[in-house]
Amino acid sequence: MDRFLTYKGITLHYTLQGEGKPLVLLHGWGCNTEIWARAEAFLKEHFRCLTVDFAGFGKSEEPTEVWGVEEYTQSLEAILQAEGIENPTLMGHSFGGRVSIVYASRNRTHKVILVDAAGVKPKRSLKYYFKVYTFKTLKHLAPIFLGKKRAAALIEKRRAKAGSSDYNNASPKMRAILSKCVNEDLCHMMPLIKAPTLLFWGENDTATPLSDAKRMEKLIPDAGLVTVAGAGHFSFLENPVLFERVLKSFLAKDMTNKQ
Repeated sequence: MDRFLTYKGITLHYTLQGEGKPLVLLHGWGCNTEIWARAEAFLKEHFRCLTVDFAGFGKSEEPTEVWGVEEYTQSLEAILQAEGIENPTLMGHSFGGRVSIVYASRNRTHKVILVDAAGVKPKRSLKYYFKVYTFKTLKHLAPIFLGKKRAAALIEKRRAKAGSSDYNNASPKMRAILSKCVNEDLCHMMPLIKAPTLLFWGENDTATPLSDAKRMEKLIPDAGLVTVAGAGHFSFLENPVLFERVLKSFLAKDMTNKQ
């Protein structure tokens, strides 16, 4: 069932399906509620599933300001408050994992499932910083030497070549939001998570590498890691059978049995 909430002047979309204990599904950057279709089909038979379109994705409108993870978490808190949901289980993939970490660090949370989750600020090489600051210098100097029109074309060409697909496919507002969010390190919040936490990770994930999962496992007091052989950043889609099996084990005591 589609639901909509007006929050800080924008419309947020989410869905509610099933009955039982609340389970919240949070997608990654560039995705929407549909990414959880297969998992949700199984979970709604046992839980009250609330699946969120983050602001700027799916049927939710873009924020009017440049949000960070904090603002996205506040929007989730507003949705759950509107639905009267407390002590939920959170399942977040990639960017959705960021929001899950912040939420669980300060709200009563039953369980947390982090799937190829972001939250550990990546270590940057000298080459990375050279590329970033070269690009910033180009943005400032090109209009002076080339004129605004030619400079804009050159900058966009350089951005398309060097930027990530997520960045290049985003609107200017969402690009600014992505830049802000990816540079936030949430490691200091992880020890505050009191809920049992499952880490489900692709062995060959390059977006959020397995080393991030191992660090999270050390920082979160009650955490366990399941590594998916041969899988990348979308491990839950690459091996859905294993994902469902692991979820059944982790959530067994919470599942509503239906005959």
